[in-house]
Amino acid sequence: MTTAKKTTKAKSTPEVSNRGRRVELQGEVVANKMQKTISVLVYRMIKHDKYGKFIRKSSVIKAHDEKQVSKLGDIVRIYETKPLSKTKRWSLAEVVTTVK
Repeated sequence: MTTAKKTTKAKSTPEVSNRGRRVELQGEVVANKMQKTISVLVYRMIKHDKYGKFIRKSSVIKAHDEKQVSKLGDIVRIYETKPLSKTKRWSLAEVVTTVK
């Protein structure tokens, strides 16, 4: 009796893969004194485990601003990238609204 090996190809499922999807956040520029770096204040809503109330949490994220176009108080959209420095893992996508 001969046994035949069953060969299977690796399946590439686009539903499971994160390739090609950008994680984007929107926030306010709170500091732009660094060279090509901005600090962006981002809010998120979480639900309290016990009481169910929604709480607003905030984070300050360092983002890369290559052309230095964002000003203090601007609303910007940032996206996740590879690590650019010790604290920078985000980059500026666009300036949504500007402050006059």
